[in-house]
Amino acid sequence: MAQYVAIIEDADPDAVSLWFPDLPGCISGGDDVDEALENAPEALAFYAQELSADGRQLPPPRTLAELEADPAMADDLRNHTAVLIEWPPRPDADE
Repeated sequence: MAQYVAIIEDADPDAVSLWFPDLPGCISGGDDVDEALENAPEALAFYAQELSADGRQLPPPRTLAELEADPAMADDLRNHTAVLIEWPPRPDADE
C-alpha cells in the first residue's frame, strides 16, 4: 500500500489545509486537523479519478526522506507538519 506525504498547514484559525507535494493541486481541508485528515483520502480519490479520466495514473509517492532531500521542500517540511496518507485507503479505515 502506497503512502503519500501530506503537508498540514494550520495558519488560518478557522480552517486547516493539507496538500500533497507529489500531487500538484490535490488538497484537503477542514475545520481542524482531524477533519482535514479525514477528508484526505477523498481528495486523493478525486485526484486519481481526474487523472484516470485523462488516461494517466497517480505518480509513485516519494518517501519522507526523499522529500527531505529536496531543497524545494525544505521550508515546508521545517515549518509545517508532515503526515502519511495511505492509498488506497484500507476498507476498514472508517471503523
